[in-house]
Amino acid sequence: MNAELIVERMFQALITGDRVQSRDIARDVIQEGNSAEELTNEVYWPVLEMINTLFRADQLTTLAHHYATRLLRSLVDQAQVGYTQQERRNKKVVMFCGTSEADELAGVLTADMVEADGYDVHFGGGGIANDEILGEIGEQRPDILLMFASAPSDAPNIRQLIDTIRGINACPNMQIVVGGGVFNRAPGLAEEIGADLWARDPHELVNVLVAGDARRATQDQRTVGRNRKVTPPARRSAAA
Repeated sequence: MNAELIVERMFQALITGDRVQSRDIARDVIQEGNSAEELTNEVYWPVLEMINTLFRADQLTTLAHHYATRLLRSLVDQAQVGYTQQERRNKKVVMFCGTSEADELAGVLTADMVEADGYDVHFGGGGIANDEILGEIGEQRPDILLMFASAPSDAPNIRQLIDTIRGINACPNMQIVVGGGVFNRAPGLAEEIGADLWARDPHELVNVLVAGDARRATQDQRTVGRNRKVTPPARRSAAA
């Protein structure tokens, strides 16, 4: 696969809202013997990154961005059907992302890839308050809390969430994993806020989750909020 050329062709089709052309490109990639996973990792993810980069730099109109993200969402959903589902790992992932359309798309793409790799994924999307996330952690008792494709405005809340989780020792065996979005644009941030693992893209993420299964952040690693005292959230009374 000439991924660079295909990404450029797909980008042009997406930003002009050309649904037929974008589907034809995807079909051709599969008919040439490439897997649905290769289509996602080598075409859909890079083109999504290109769309987001250009839009943040004001080099893409809002209309082009809307055409691209909405059309790419349908292609990502179609690709997911063709993923090879690996043997179940009996590990639960609770996952959240940023609030924009592009963040949600990156989150869906990532959730699909992680699920296909054998994890049980509960994807909550963006805009979920920390107290709700903490409540869900207490309810689900996940093996992994994954925050992927987060926006810059999400970073303070993610740091606070990690501080709270560590401070009250919530779900002590749970691994905290971040990646994509703001963490790609701010090197070292993931490590500084105390994440156990981080990855740049979905393909790297599925490999990191397996290779780093036993890795946990150390106090020496964490440089943000290290000395901050965390007050546990107030418990609701039985009468409430």
